[in-house]
Amino acid sequence: MTTEDLIRELERTRDETLGYFALGEAELEKTYGPGKWSIRFILHHLTESEVVFRERLRRVICEPGGIAWFYDQDAWARGMDYASYPLALSGSVFEAVRATNILDARQHYGPHGSLQFVHSTLGLRTLSMEFDKVAEHTEHHLSQIRKALEG
Repeated sequence: MTTEDLIRELERTRDETLGYFALGEAELEKTYGPGKWSIRFILHHLTESEVVFRERLRRVICEPGGIAWFYDQDAWARGMDYASYPLALSGSVFEAVRATNILDARQHYGPHGSLQFVHSTLGLRTLSMEFDKVAEHTEHHLSQIRKALEG
């Protein structure tokens, strides 16, 4: 993927994600399948993940060769009580952190993409792989939201 392709995908998924923060309460409670997270939970998760990705990306840029720890998304959903956590606040955080991730991608994806780190469960990875994961992860969850809204 080129830097331009990555930026376009980060911007596209940002815009689509931000639109879902404005859904009504009934739509936010829809799920994409029995026992699956609601749209509300997915949006909170996307925000948490964006923050985690930001920290990982910056550590790799500034301190290559380190370890990035896996985080348990279900534990975070319980611990942060996604059911009652203010969705508008998560929307603001997502927007701001995605802006920093886009800026960092513009500056570092190409020239520093080969910087390495070790993910605690995935093993050896590069900065460019982690930037790509930001876009792929968001799209994965956006497809779940689309499916929930179709159902």
